[in-house]
Amino acid sequence: MAPEIEKTGDSANVRKAPSSSDVEAEMVLATVSKDGLKRQMKDRHIAMISIGGVIGTGLFLGTATALETGGPLGMLLAYVAVGSLCYTVMISLGEMAAFLPIPGGHLTFAERFVDPALSFTLGWLYWYNWAIILPAELSAASVVISYWNKTVSSAVWIALCLVVVLTINIFGAGAYGEAEFIFASFKVMTIVGLLILGLVLDLGGGPNHDRIGFRYWKNPGAFVQLDGIGGAKGRFLAWSAVMSQAAFSFIGTEVVAIAGAEVKNPRRNIPKAIRNVYVRLLLFYIGGVFIIGLLVPSNDKRLNIADGTAAASPFVIAIDNAGIKVLPSIINAAILTSAWSAANSDLYCSSRALYGLALNGNAPSIFLKLTPHGLPWVSLATCSGFAFLAFMSTSNGGGKVFGWFANMTAVAGLSSWFGIAVTYIRFHRGLKAQGIDRKTLPYRSPLQPFAGWYAAIGCFMVALLNGWAVFLKGHWRADTFVTSYLPMMLFPVLYVGAKLWTRAPLVPYTEMDFQSGLQEVLDASKEDPPPRNWVERIWR
Repeated sequence: MAPEIEKTGDSANVRKAPSSSDVEAEMVLATVSKDGLKRQMKDRHIAMISIGGVIGTGLFLGTATALETGGPLGMLLAYVAVGSLCYTVMISLGEMAAFLPIPGGHLTFAERFVDPALSFTLGWLYWYNWAIILPAELSAASVVISYWNKTVSSAVWIALCLVVVLTINIFGAGAYGEAEFIFASFKVMTIVGLLILGLVLDLGGGPNHDRIGFRYWKNPGAFVQLDGIGGAKGRFLAWSAVMSQAAFSFIGTEVVAIAGAEVKNPRRNIPKAIRNVYVRLLLFYIGGVFIIGLLVPSNDKRLNIADGTAAASPFVIAIDNAGIKVLPSIINAAILTSAWSAANSDLYCSSRALYGLALNGNAPSIFLKLTPHGLPWVSLATCSGFAFLAFMSTSNGGGKVFGWFANMTAVAGLSSWFGIAVTYIRFHRGLKAQGIDRKTLPYRSPLQPFAGWYAAIGCFMVALLNGWAVFLKGHWRADTFVTSYLPMMLFPVLYVGAKLWTRAPLVPYTEMDFQSGLQEVLDASKEDPPPRNWVERIWR
């Protein structure tokens, strides 16, 4: 249950500090109130966010690097592999969140079913993930804008985007759910339109009537040999290098399950949202990269966004190649809106995550300071400071900086997924030890517990192999090594440090808490009134 807070002026007095990460789910929608989190997210909010909430630059722009590095088939196989990990993580987290839709999501579950050290570790990794992805999105926005204007410094575009994002966040979280519903709707319409257009262009329906088919799978080929390394080793290295970019595209999907504390009737809507993951994984991501691999050759120079001059999404390149004049600018504008939306969410989530860490005693108490309207202004200002890392693109190129931050975010996200999988494995054993039949759960997957083990082992292996090409003779790159393995080292460092500090043992299976807070959140759940007409039914 969320702690009671009394606001006085610009600060908050915490009357009762919780023993778990009870307020971390505040990142999704609600501002602080003395009555705790409020269930403001409606059916249509969670449904649309589950489908299009984290569709962004990872799919629209990051696939350029993925195609150039791995080739069409290498990229497709990487997205299929990481997509399978994403799905197993989601069904694991969804089973816990539907059964216990309590504030804090996987952070609370980690403390209840593993130990406080894992909750501390996942909390800081989660904050780090959202804080680092913010400059990545701003760098991506500058890359997109340079499609129209390459003469103006990227610092100008980053500053403009940052001002917009800061302004929205200063106004608070009241309209966050509605805004994300609208943005996600636009993103879904954009990607669906691009998939249909891509299929038409591939079959020769464009202005040039060029039927492409699988031409680019034959020449330059289905795979790319990484750095010219021949044979199966070169293809495997290329495939493994794409895995981190694929992970960057999928990271954030778990927000749907973590939103359990703000969802009305979570025992119905969380399972529905988990099932919607099929749509995103198969149609948008797998379908999107498949279409991209058909339309654009992997040796197209415009795919190299790292040089700071190329500024086109693979979708835009394909439309350009087809000879359609106005549409590339329209699609690029939609991609820019997507980057803005993602950056706005990143700042909101990171600031609330930092506030939650402070409230639980895992960060300095200064981050608890609030404005009279409940805005955690110190946390917001601190997290905004990370946005200035995006200005590194002025000397290194927006595309290269985007790649650095995308890699760091992907590895941190994979580490969090690993923690979620470990938490589920213990959750599953705890249910069995206490005689709770999984058939009574509001959502369960027949793939468990094997899916949990697959997710844990798979996430660890992907993170471990992410940058191993740098250890080959003549392929050392300091920036790749740092961005690939520094975030991975954070997990053991944070966990061991917290373990030594708390000295708390693993929670015994027979003592796991499956009840606290459950009745309160279920009592607070309310059904939306039934739609009065067909318009409201479609809107919902």
